[in-house]
Order: sequence, then C-alpha cells, then structure tokens
Amino acid sequence: MAAPPAPDWRSLQEETLRHFQALVRMDTTDPPGHEAPAVEYLKKVLEAEGIAVRTFAKTPRRPNLVARIKGNGTKRPLLIMAHTDTVNVVAEKWSHPPFSAARADGYIYGRGTVDDKDNVTAALMTMLLLKRLNVQLERDVIFLAEAGEEGSTEVGIEYMVREHWAEIDAEFCIAEGGRTLRTGGKMSRTLVATTEKTPMAIRLISKGTAGHGSVPLPDNAIARLGAAIAKVAAYQTPMRLNDTTRTYFERLAVISEPAAAARYNNLVDPEKGPAIQEYLRLNEPMHYSMLRTSLSATMLKGGSRKNVIPGEAEALFDVRMAPGEDLPWLQRELEKTVGDANVRVVVDPSTRPAAPPSRLESPVFRAIEDAQKRVYPGAPVLPIMSTGASDKVYLQNKGVQCYGIGPLMDEEDAGKGFGAHSDQERILEAEVYRFVVFNWDIVTAVAAAR
Repeated sequence: MAAPPAPDWRSLQEETLRHFQALVRMDTTDPPGHEAPAVEYLKKVLEAEGIAVRTFAKTPRRPNLVARIKGNGTKRPLLIMAHTDTVNVVAEKWSHPPFSAARADGYIYGRGTVDDKDNVTAALMTMLLLKRLNVQLERDVIFLAEAGEEGSTEVGIEYMVREHWAEIDAEFCIAEGGRTLRTGGKMSRTLVATTEKTPMAIRLISKGTAGHGSVPLPDNAIARLGAAIAKVAAYQTPMRLNDTTRTYFERLAVISEPAAAARYNNLVDPEKGPAIQEYLRLNEPMHYSMLRTSLSATMLKGGSRKNVIPGEAEALFDVRMAPGEDLPWLQRELEKTVGDANVRVVVDPSTRPAAPPSRLESPVFRAIEDAQKRVYPGAPVLPIMSTGASDKVYLQNKGVQCYGIGPLMDEEDAGKGFGAHSDQERILEAEVYRFVVFNWDIVTAVAAAR
C-alpha cells in the first residue's frame, strides 16, 4: 500500500492560524478553570468533518473531549493528548493582551501559545487531515483534549483514567513536554520527554523552648531550623541514571564543544565525576537536577511576632524524585544529615503515580527521529527526563508508552521573559505551521497502513 498522500501545507496555513488564534483567545486559565468554550469549539470543528466526538465531564464547566478515527484494528491505538487549560496571567506584564493572539514581528502572543494550545491545534489539524485524506490506518487515532492539567487533574486525566479508561486506552501516546531548540538562530537539538520526576514535599519541623525574645535560648527552634536547612540544602543525593538520561548525555556530548563533551562523557568516572558534578551544580543546574532527586527549600513558617521565640518552626523542601529513588532510604539519610533529635524530617508522599521511562526502541521514538530529520534538520533528537510534571505519568502508570514533543523555540526567549508559565508567552507563527507538519509525520508513520 502506498504512503499517505502529502497535504498541501501552504494552503493549510490560514486554517491552522484561524484555529490557533480562536483557541488562544479563549480564557481557559486554571484556576478557576473553564475549558468548556474550547471543547465546544473543537467539537464543532471535528463533527463538521464527520469525526466521532464524545465529551466527558466531572464538572460541567470543565469537560474533556475524545475524538476517534478508527483503523483496521491490526495494531493498538495511538493517543494524541493536549490540554485546553492554561496557567494564570498578570495582564499588566504583557506587551500584547494575553488573550489577543496578536500577530507582531513574526510572533503570535498569548497565554497558551506554547503551553498547550500549540499541541491542541496540531492534534486538531492532524485529525482533520486524516479524515479529509481518507488515510487508511492500522491503529485507531484518538485525540484527547483534557481539562485541568495545570493543577486540577481530578477533573481531567485522573477522571478519564479512572472513569473512562476504555475511551483512551492506547499503546502509545504523544503529548506535550518536549521542544526543538534553536540557539543563536541555529538549530540545536530536539528534546523528547520520555520520563519525568515525581513531585513531593519534605518538611523539617524544629522544636524548641518558647520564650521572650529578650532572653536568647540555646534551643531556639528557628536557629535549629536554619542549621538543618543549610545541611539539607548542601546534601548531594546520589546520581541515578536511567536509559533516558544516559542516552541524553551521550547524545549531548556528540553535539557539544570538546570541554562540555568531556564532562558529559565522564559523569560516572570515579575520579573526574565529583568535580564534574560540582561544575554542573554551579553552572548547569538543569543538568545537575536531571541526574538525581532534587531538594529545593521553598517555604518557611515560624514565629508570630518579633519579641516571641516560637516553640516550633518549619521549612518545606520541594522534592522531585528521580525514577528508582528509594524514599525510605532518603528519609533516613536526611535524618542523619540533620543530626538533631529536635528536628524531624517528615515526608509528604506524592499523590501522583511514578513515571516508568518509555522505551527508546519503539515505533514512536523512531518515527520522531525520522520526522526530525525532515522537519527540523540539524536538531538531533535527545530523550530527556523532565524535571517538571505532566499528565503523561497517569498513562505511563497504565503501561502506555508516552513521548513529549513541542514546537521550535529560541533558547534566548526564556531570558527575555517569554515561555510557558512565564510573565509572557509567544511562538513564532511559522513554527505553529511547522509543528503541525511534525505531528502529521509522526502520526502517519506510526498509525497509517502501508
């Protein structure tokens, strides 16, 4: 059977832009969460093309949409997942109104342009083209437009997995979490998220004698806590490489200048490793975090007024557990590190499932690598372990092999204050169109009959 027909991409740009701008102009910020307008829009567009659509809602204002194009059933389904909610905005910080989808200087500005209405639009266009071109499929292709990813998973992915699993059960999933990077105007690398850390919290609770601030006490709870915070912040958790991170650093070394390549190639060297780890901690904190469970002090609580020594003080550490971390062992290690019987180390376990790394030897990962060569030449694929959190873990926990992708972004944009969850958000208009092509190439390579 011949390969699927190639769409006329240039003629599709106006339609892609129309859908993208329409979705960005909808205020679906979470909280409070009101994804219904986006779902109604998607439903209308998909049904107009004869694509079967169902909606599922735990809360009426926050529905999830599932669209399905059936294959011949010889292989299990492919799921395309994207979320319709966004984080909040501080409108006065925006150079263009955050829900304007304004076009300026080659960019489109607006909340959700890179998180995650780029993926919503790419999934929508892929579904429309599969239907219009009558692509023969070996797998069902399922589009899940989910609610609540930005902090309300109980109405989104958790609800769908728990109550409507049969609607989204798939062998593979592509979703958010990756990106192609350009540095100094030159293609750099394509990052594909295949696993991620598990977020949780550890609290240090210090006890001491309460008293009047005019009489210093040797067991001051705040002073004890300060010493404990310093010890935990300085503690280095052990390096825990997995297939994803090992391959990431191996491939990163190939495209790096010699000094950096030597560091990445010698991470596990018993003699050179410690100095390399310290270098990464000070100069490449993202890479340092990708190698291990991370501990970051983020909140303090203690005291009620300046002349009262409190009897208790507390610090919270944001912990991101690497896959395979031994949490009871880590708690014991931190207790030994603190070394103070009056400071307790309390673990607040995560409510999120762990994310077993998805396979690098799979039809989807190979399809991503092939598509990258055509769509993003000069930006080789590197699998990454995300230090943040996404909804893919709920699927990975059910055995679905998940891969996070994203459009091209300039690395310099982050320093200018643009990005997901940043003060402003924007995407190059041309990269919206190119990302649709990238999605199409991956989906048809994995799902189309040949």
